Amino acid sequence: MKQRGFTLIELLVAITVLAIVAVLGWRGLDSILRSRTSLTQQMEHTRGIQLSFAQMQNDLEQLASRDDLAQRKNLQADNQRLVFVRTQSPDHGPTQLVVVSYRLRDGVLTRRESAATRDLAQLDVLWQVATADSDPGPSVALQAGVSSMNVRLWVNGAWVAPSNGSSTGSTGSTTNADPTGLEMSLQLTNEPNPMVKVLLLGDA
Repeated sequence: MKQRGFTLIELLVAITVLAIVAVLGWRGLDSILRSRTSLTQQMEHTRGIQLSFAQMQNDLEQLASRDDLAQRKNLQADNQRLVFVRTQSPDHGPTQLVVVSYRLRDGVLTRRESAATRDLAQLDVLWQVATADSDPGPSVALQAGVSSMNVRLWVNGAWVAPSNGSSTGSTGSTTNADPTGLEMSLQLTNEPNPMVKVLLLGDA
């Protein structure tokens, strides 16, 4: 009995079908890998922002009251930076005051902390240095890829968007009362929606 093999055309058709299946399979795998990479990056960014918010919350919960500062400024905010005075209690030591600055510069959110002091005159110098962006101390990068930062203050039962350089505890304040809460909104590059966190100020 004569055995019949594959013809050249049948082999070409089979190879073509296998090639099409291989291409489709590669595209599907490539799509999965790209999605996984994108998801991993989003999770890393989310984790970084959450850690930044946690640091802000810890700082702002220790916001120094104006009474402790002899009615000096205790917070200044705009959409590029957040500067405030917080208390710090070292182990077995007296409470000290520290000027903390959060800034958005070149897409990076940073945190800087001044030296601790109990001298209000020295605190005035540290405050002026911080608000003038001339602090020579090192800053800590908290999150990269931040395209914008927006701050609102909770004052007298309503959200108030501070104007550039507005502060609390000064004669030039844009509000009639001290804020009790702060809303921080950070927009990440290539993300559709900002990440928002509401923070209490001091023991409010």
